[in-house]
Amino acid sequence: MASIGKLNRHQEKMAYVFITPTLLLFAIFTVIPVVMALYLSFTNYDVLSRMDWVALDNYKRLFKDSLYWTTFKNVIFYSIIFVPLNILFSLGLAMLMNFKRFGIRLFRTLNYLPTLTSAVAAATVWIWLLHPEFGLVNNILGWFGITGPAWLAQTETAMPSIIMVTLWQSIGSNMVIYIAGLQGVPDYLYESAKLDGASAFARFRYITWPQLRPTTFLISTMAIIGALQLFDQAFVLTQGGPGNVTKTPVYLIYQQGFKQLQMGYASAQAFVLAIAILIFSLINMRINKAEEPVV
Repeated sequence: MASIGKLNRHQEKMAYVFITPTLLLFAIFTVIPVVMALYLSFTNYDVLSRMDWVALDNYKRLFKDSLYWTTFKNVIFYSIIFVPLNILFSLGLAMLMNFKRFGIRLFRTLNYLPTLTSAVAAATVWIWLLHPEFGLVNNILGWFGITGPAWLAQTETAMPSIIMVTLWQSIGSNMVIYIAGLQGVPDYLYESAKLDGASAFARFRYITWPQLRPTTFLISTMAIIGALQLFDQAFVLTQGGPGNVTKTPVYLIYQQGFKQLQMGYASAQAFVLAIAILIFSLINMRINKAEEPVV
């Protein structure tokens, strides 16, 4: 018994040895910067002049900043369209790719490839694809006698264009997650349903969808967080225009902090955004919360 106790203590010590470097890196690159940013949000730090404590002035200014709340309206509009379409297309694609057929792995890989592409590189390519005169999208529409719009320059189409690009790039990764969820559904549930004469839609409604609730919660939560943190596509495709219709909170924080050098005010904006992400994540958790499906 004494030897077993020594072995357990040795294993505990070795466990701490292995996790210590990770904890140190987490503290240096995450915890300390967050604490410093929280402190800066109560100052007028602008890189160039002396930093003074201003208490809640940045937050008071923030709640009167109409542009900041406009950016929230933009990402909420983006999320309302992006999140449901992301779930719908990812699940539909996963169900198509879940069959055991010759070459199916190739098709899974092809659908996953956009996820591996840099967001900036992909957005740069889409600038050409959506060009009003020479773009491939408008050329294809022209074959059917349709005059395509200036996708990225019109207020009506700028945000839908960003939604289209981000959907193209994010569906592949969510497809893989849904495939893993589908393969975890017990086969005997489907076999029993077939014996009872259940249709394909009934099997999806009463078996597949309830069994995928945890997977859908994960995907929807990541999609909401990603939507509120949207930056790369808006920065490259539209630079927040036209008329600020595609300007996002993160883009505004970038402009305030790195272009106007108002680091204290930008830090306050960042913390309000973090609170908003937490609130929306909790709301999504409440919506998706349900009893564990009976297996």
